[in-house]
Amino acid sequence: MLLFRGSIRILSLFVMVVLMSTVIASQTLPAPQAITDPKQVTSKPDARVEKSLTIEKLYMTRQIGGSTWSPDGKTVAFVSNLSGRNNIWLVPSEGGWPMQLTVSDQRQASPTWSPDGKWIAYISDYDGDEQWDIFLVSPKTGQVVNLTNTREIAEESPAWSHDGRYLAYMVKPKTSSVFEIDLYDTLMREVKHMTTGTAKDRMNVAPNWSADGKFIVYNQTQAKGTDSNVFMVDVASAQSTLLTPHDGEQTFEANDISPDGKHVLLTSNAANGYDNVGLLEIATRKIHWLTRDKWEIQSGTFSPDGKSLTYTANVDGNMDIYVYDIAAGKARALPLSKGLNWPSGNDSPFTRDNSRMLYAHTGPTAPGDLWVYTLADGKSHQLTHSLVGGVRAEDMVEPHLVHYPSKDGKWTISAFVYVPYNLPRNGQHPAIVYVHGGPTAQTMNNFNRFVQYMANQGYIVIAPNYRGSTGYGKEFQHANLFDMGGGDLQDVLAAADFLKQTGYVDPKKLILMGGSYGGYMTMMGVTKAPELWAAGVPIVPFVNWFTEIQNEDPVLQQSDLATMGDPEKNKALYEDRSPINFVDRIKAPLYLLAGGHDPRCPKTEAQQVVDAIKKRGGVVEYKVYENEGHGFAKVENQIDAYKRVADFLKAHVPPADCSCSL
Repeated sequence: MLLFRGSIRILSLFVMVVLMSTVIASQTLPAPQAITDPKQVTSKPDARVEKSLTIEKLYMTRQIGGSTWSPDGKTVAFVSNLSGRNNIWLVPSEGGWPMQLTVSDQRQASPTWSPDGKWIAYISDYDGDEQWDIFLVSPKTGQVVNLTNTREIAEESPAWSHDGRYLAYMVKPKTSSVFEIDLYDTLMREVKHMTTGTAKDRMNVAPNWSADGKFIVYNQTQAKGTDSNVFMVDVASAQSTLLTPHDGEQTFEANDISPDGKHVLLTSNAANGYDNVGLLEIATRKIHWLTRDKWEIQSGTFSPDGKSLTYTANVDGNMDIYVYDIAAGKARALPLSKGLNWPSGNDSPFTRDNSRMLYAHTGPTAPGDLWVYTLADGKSHQLTHSLVGGVRAEDMVEPHLVHYPSKDGKWTISAFVYVPYNLPRNGQHPAIVYVHGGPTAQTMNNFNRFVQYMANQGYIVIAPNYRGSTGYGKEFQHANLFDMGGGDLQDVLAAADFLKQTGYVDPKKLILMGGSYGGYMTMMGVTKAPELWAAGVPIVPFVNWFTEIQNEDPVLQQSDLATMGDPEKNKALYEDRSPINFVDRIKAPLYLLAGGHDPRCPKTEAQQVVDAIKKRGGVVEYKVYENEGHGFAKVENQIDAYKRVADFLKAHVPPADCSCSL
């Protein structure tokens, strides 16, 4: 997995000699929307709405993580924080009361059931430090075994061979910037290296097994994130072969191997500069493109019988699942609720008998839950239920999808705007510009606990997808390279301009807030445009490019060097884009949050800001959660952190007393 600050995202990598390809299908999805008139953004009247949402209840709303089918299709294992920790639970696939399987104070992720049904492999780290170990747990007895037990080495993405003997996984020493692929032989209890000696600005990620167990396909990504390749490694000889030779910078990501071992299911931007789905024939290296849309299309997996495959289409922050019939050459969208839908389940969303598919759904008023789709009749049933009593969907708002021009006129920026119910258009309301992390990530139409709470309290929220975001093609995603905190910051400032033009917002009540790279953007905003903001909330930010590169995880270090250039040669850029150098300009009160074990944006970054503001007598509050990493996994910390932030914002930027009732 390629580490970005606000997300973990598998991007793909590099070089083509001439890729023989065929292309079918033209763009079939909706075209991008035109610029939005700010006056079209309206507050809906609704007499049923109550200001009843609380931070405590919203953050007790459950969170659902990775999942996996039992081999017999009778049970689903999934990660959930039902207990206040991200542990593994079991639930009957027809529905029913879930049973907790692992009991740990540490978070768990990436569960995958062994083919013989005896074990579930998963990863767990230590207080958010991302030094993952691979564990096995027996679904029958709950017995837990730490398989790798390497405190200074991280292992991720465990994948079982189809005979259940071997686990392939990614491995990275704490001081290294390189992920390699290893194999663990569960019979002989030996480790074999599949890749070695990879260059420090490359990583080998996401191992996928062939059905016969003779080879593994993996992706090799480059630190800059603009180029990637797919390789095939022979298990017996550990010799790797490049499957995606190409010229220039293009990304190729393998997602699955066909059951007959002849094709690799790819996601790549090589066809038209946007992520699309292709079938790579291993013998000839030819790619047969299944889609050629100008949105982000992500390939999924083959069905067990090899007759169909899945992919998802992300259209402006909403995601649908498609099932593609290979023989007929036709795709159909599954009839699912609007929002985000994606196939779930390691290593396949399908049951072995090809009858059912596991998927996840979330929307703005619905937290993430697992659902089972029956292919024969097209019906779905809900498997997990994440809402808690008293949290009503009707008290939450559906956002407006809006588009506004960038200040330099180069781009159209997409954003979600959350408008509270029953607001008069009187220019008196506070508003939050809520900035996502990454920066190669995207705000999508999903459930956001804090945003819904603040909207319920009378705050308008806009969440922009600034240049550098994913979801809008290669050119847009690369537009902030060597310009971090430049044009992308201007896109964020333009979001505030858009809000002011709606007629709802008091220009003196603007708040800037974000986590990770969004925390960095918050610091850039309050230093570079200090007059604009009434308050700022940088969450797990970095603030100094020089110290960040010295102290961050080596993977991120390579990424920063690749996207910002050499610190000595580009010293002026580094200095101008380090908000710590401009703290004396800050006018807004700030609340900073940090994690004590954060390997991406160490707490020392936030501490620099706190010390500097206190020295000059400014207003700043600060909370470090010493048992957390990059973001907060423990429910009591989530509640404490966001209650502090909400109270801080209400005190400094109170909601308008609009007597909002019908």
